[in-house]
Amino acid sequence: MSSNNLEEYETYTFKAEFTDNNSVTKRVDHFISEQMPEYTRSRIGSEESQLLVNGKVVKKSKKIKNGDTVTFHCKIIPSTEILPQHINLHFLYEDQNVIVLNKEQGMVVHPAAGNWDGTVANGLVYYAGSLETGNEKYRPGIVHRLDKDTSGVMITSKNISAHEFLSSQFKKRKTKKVYIAIIKGVPLTLKGKIENRIVRDPGNRKKFCCTVDSDRGKPANTEYEVLRTFTLKTGVSYSLIRLIPGTGRTHQLRVHMKSIGHPILGDPIYSRKDTHTLPVSLMLHALSLSIVIPGEITYRKFTAPLPERFKKTINYFIQSQIQQ
Repeated sequence: MSSNNLEEYETYTFKAEFTDNNSVTKRVDHFISEQMPEYTRSRIGSEESQLLVNGKVVKKSKKIKNGDTVTFHCKIIPSTEILPQHINLHFLYEDQNVIVLNKEQGMVVHPAAGNWDGTVANGLVYYAGSLETGNEKYRPGIVHRLDKDTSGVMITSKNISAHEFLSSQFKKRKTKKVYIAIIKGVPLTLKGKIENRIVRDPGNRKKFCCTVDSDRGKPANTEYEVLRTFTLKTGVSYSLIRLIPGTGRTHQLRVHMKSIGHPILGDPIYSRKDTHTLPVSLMLHALSLSIVIPGEITYRKFTAPLPERFKKTINYFIQSQIQQ
């Protein structure tokens, strides 16, 4: 599952009862598919779902036996009707195939439980009039996503061929995304690469965590480089860093920074409230995206300017740091 909002999920619980033979075992995803034929097995085993047997999180291939209690958490299928809304979207580039935006912090990318309107998708439908969506009717034009609290550059499509062309580059990891963040503390290694696997946190299904267990989660890697450090007069330190994700796992950058002991400042999920600086929201921004757009053969680099919240926080650090 990939959302922070518990309201986006439904929960179903079943008791495994194999009346023909008490010794029968069956894969848990097959069992759920039989109970809920409207769900495909691929969706049952996706990141958007979670399976538990007798209260423990399991893989979709887990065998269950007579009498087991099976719980299925699944994301609510949103309405396919997108309400056009006049929303102030910040355009960085537009042609007949694509629109590149600088997404504001706090804006959800597409409608989902708890956020049925006021999204990027609602604004795109209003602006473009209509967008070819293919099978993604509730996500018109959406090629990739940014978390609600992450600001920055994102590319959207105007037609199916553009959507397929762009999506293929993300899927094959041919794009280059660069983020900028402010983290707590200063890493021992100022430039490095984090490689592990990211898995749903078994103790809190709103969160993810890292593991080195090759049988769990999905591989993830992130390159980072410290650009500047700040040590305040209180003795507390912060770092401005550049992050380049090699994979696109849910909450990847936030989880990876936490895994090395330097969570992103203002992160409401993976970091504690900071009392040594100004009140801040998540200090993570998608700074640039390099991608080939339809009709071209060379990469274009689109950049979203540094947000005001970064400028304000960095200026506070400069004013409050120990003079060197």
